[in-house]
Amino acid sequence: MLLHLDPNFKPVAGEELAFEHFFFSGGEPHIKIHNAPTEGKVLITHRIRSFNDLGLLCMAVDALRRSEVQHIELFIPYFPGARQDRVMVPGEPLSVKVYADLINSLDLRRVYVFDPHSDVAPALLQRCAVIRNHDFIRQVLQHIGSPAALVSPDGGALKKIFALSAALQIPEVVTCGKSRDVSTGQLTHFQVFADDLHGADCLIVDDICDGGSTFIGLAEALRRHNAGRLFLAVSHGIFSRGTESLRTHFDTIFCTNAFRDMSAEGVVQIPIHL
Repeated sequence: MLLHLDPNFKPVAGEELAFEHFFFSGGEPHIKIHNAPTEGKVLITHRIRSFNDLGLLCMAVDALRRSEVQHIELFIPYFPGARQDRVMVPGEPLSVKVYADLINSLDLRRVYVFDPHSDVAPALLQRCAVIRNHDFIRQVLQHIGSPAALVSPDGGALKKIFALSAALQIPEVVTCGKSRDVSTGQLTHFQVFADDLHGADCLIVDDICDGGSTFIGLAEALRRHNAGRLFLAVSHGIFSRGTESLRTHFDTIFCTNAFRDMSAEGVVQIPIHL
């Protein structure tokens, strides 16, 4: 049985549980699951983008438990707080652990996460199964229709980009770097560790695009190294500043529907499936 808490996000096909959810006047999320099963497995899917989304998940799990459902699994493609996987300055929380502890308290049989930001979230989550971005990038390359070098935006992405390169048998990987002021978040000194790209098409691959300044800086640096067409593929397209500025630097932007539904000129959204 399936419980799609976000009615616009259904990454698994099958028999669905009917439900209604609402907020009390005090702001508390609530749910009523109709004809909840008393046995078997229930897979919950949800896109968690706020504490209200997390609260609805908690209420849904409790409702199923009270119907004596014992086997509950969860698919949350975007893991909240995954970027806050270390304490950068005194006074900050370790956000990824806060979210992991809350989800662990639900005692789920399995938690599926799509292309997490780092190894920290899967390490903190109990019974976590990671879904890699390999199939997503394979579809991106089919859309591009010609060979493209994979571009790692920074050192933190190298492990994933080389695993992707091996899985898709793409030998050419371009590595890049940047500097960040941890107190302000300001990015500077974008570097491309290649002498000359000789007009090669380049596909920057990363897990998250928020404001987009990282990718704009990288695109400018790649152009200075004689890159050909530039493409961007991100698993979780937050796009908090929209996509207009990004589209001036990239031929096409690719994302999934892991975080939100997206429709914009120059953006191709590829649905993910569990």
